[in-house]
Amino acid sequence: MIKYFTYSISIAFISWIVGMIINAVLTKKAFYNKNLSNLSFIKNETLNKAIGLEIFKWIVKNTFFKFFNQKLTLKKKIEIIDLKNLRNEMTISEISHLIGFGFMGIFALVKVFHANYLFALVMMIVNILMNLYPSLLQQENKRRIDKLIKRFLPTTNLN
Repeated sequence: MIKYFTYSISIAFISWIVGMIINAVLTKKAFYNKNLSNLSFIKNETLNKAIGLEIFKWIVKNTFFKFFNQKLTLKKKIEIIDLKNLRNEMTISEISHLIGFGFMGIFALVKVFHANYLFALVMMIVNILMNLYPSLLQQENKRRIDKLIKRFLPTTNLN
């Protein structure tokens, strides 16, 4: 079981790198800003609470994870350009994690095909915690940023 968990953590870190590389290529495509920058899988705040997204947010803010992406912080003095840049960085992080989720999901599927169900389950739990939840958190944060941008500039296009 520990071997499964250790292997899954390793694949998760590799999936982050793969996600960043593929996302760097995708950012140059026209559909990126139109389609991918406005993803929202769970719009309901009650559902976000039910799946534990607030607990996950607390963990990210209060543990070593807060040091992973320093670009995702907001300064005390808020300017509209800072909000747009922050939203862009959140989109990059979100899409990178989604790509990583798919990449790691392939490894889990291979384990299922080899009838190693416990390994696949551990891998998907780690994948959800290290790729899907960060992506959902970025989507929630982007919605909050969008509200701030609209408050400052009601006619601003968010892309």
